[in-house]
Order: sequence, then C-alpha cells, then structure tokens
Amino acid sequence: MSGMDVIEVDELTEYTLTDPVLIEGLPGVGHVGKLAAEHLLDEFPSTRVFEVVSEEFPPQVTVADDGVARLVHASFHAVDTGDRDLLVLTGDHQAQTNRGHYTLASQFLDIAETVGVTAVYALGGVPTGELVDDPGVLAAVTEDALREPLESVGVQFREGEPAGGIVGVSGLLLGLAARRGVPATCLMGETSGYLVDPKSARAILEVLAARLNFSVEYSSLEERAAEMAEVVEKIEQMQMQHSAPTEDDLRYIG
Repeated sequence: MSGMDVIEVDELTEYTLTDPVLIEGLPGVGHVGKLAAEHLLDEFPSTRVFEVVSEEFPPQVTVADDGVARLVHASFHAVDTGDRDLLVLTGDHQAQTNRGHYTLASQFLDIAETVGVTAVYALGGVPTGELVDDPGVLAAVTEDALREPLESVGVQFREGEPAGGIVGVSGLLLGLAARRGVPATCLMGETSGYLVDPKSARAILEVLAARLNFSVEYSSLEERAAEMAEVVEKIEQMQMQHSAPTEDDLRYIG
C-alpha cells in the first residue's frame, strides 16, 4: 500500500467557467468566511469540481451521518450565480503549520489558475472583542486601484487594522496572488470573535454581491442570526446575574 503525497488534488468533474472569481471561505474568526461561502453554495446551483487532501490538515477523518469516514479535505465548487461564475473554496480546517499554510495556499492558487480565475476574494472576520449589532466590513487589497470601488459600497480601510495583519490562508492568498499578478481582496466582517456570526457573514456577502453584480437571498442567514441573538441574550442574562453582587455576597466582604 502506497502512502499519499503531501498534497493530492482530485479533479471530480470537468467544468467550464467564464471569467471566474475565486471565493475563499475556510474557517476563521467567527466562522464568518465559512458561513458566507457555504451560503453561496446553498443559494445557487453548484458543482464540486476539485477536492484537496493533504498531510498539512489535521490528522483525522470526518464522519458523515451515514457513518462513512473521509479524510479531512478542502473542496472547490463551481457556482453559477446567473450573473457571475464563482469558484468557491470551502472546508472544515486550515493547515496546522506555517509551511503548510504556504504550501496549501500556493496549491489553491494553482488550481484557481487552471480554471482561469481572474480575481481572488478571501472572506473572513475581524475580532472586536465585543458583540457587534451592525457589523461593518473592512478590507485589504493587493493594489491601490481596488480601494475606491470597495469604498463606494461602504467598505472601510482603517489604519492599523486588522492589528497584527491577516493570519492564515486569507492573508496568504493575498500575498501570493500579488506575486502572481492576480488582483486579490480580503473582506473582513466585524465580529465578537467568540461566537459564530451570521450577521457578519451577511455583511460581507452584501459587499461581494455589489462588487460582482449578483443577487442573493439572505433568509436562511437571517434565521441563523435570530437563533444567535437568542443565544447572546441568554449569555447576557447569565453575565448580569453573576456580575451584580447580592446582599448576601457583600456580607463576606471585609
């Protein structure tokens, strides 16, 4: 039995895309990018065209509802929005090492180039450390010409943010795409950083739809946002109950 290569790419089906844009939505802060990317797959016709397995992913398998186990992997989906073709990258994990991040990000761009991708959008979250009711969207770009079109749809460029730069695949896709001459943008929705954030996912999708000229429904994200609002309310109630000392509590002071 032979072992696997460090990275193996399986082409699942042949599919022709017209002027496609790569959309990356791997897990990150608040699962913002992952939620956004998966929402695109839920709302539009899509075909899984590539699967990437790698020793750089965590050493585990995923187990489906039917009990079938599969190696951890990332998937590329051809998505037809009706107005713009997308190549959407999804998965449940990022690489575990610095070298792995570079290796996988380079491979992702290699795949994108084979189908003629003309631009890259990495989706993610930027942590605020507190709950955000109306999340804004920040961006980083690989060339100055990309700024004005984003600012025209409400995207913010803030000096010194995100603090510490963009870590992981989203940051590397920008840096490596720039070296290949491919324009790239990272859209980051404001999020607390400690809860799954459908509101932030919607915020970056609204920007993406405006920039790429397609329309998408948000009802399922709104439902998830309502569910998260209930969770947040319960957390706030618990915090209030524990933060205000009772008369009995004060008897033990001094």
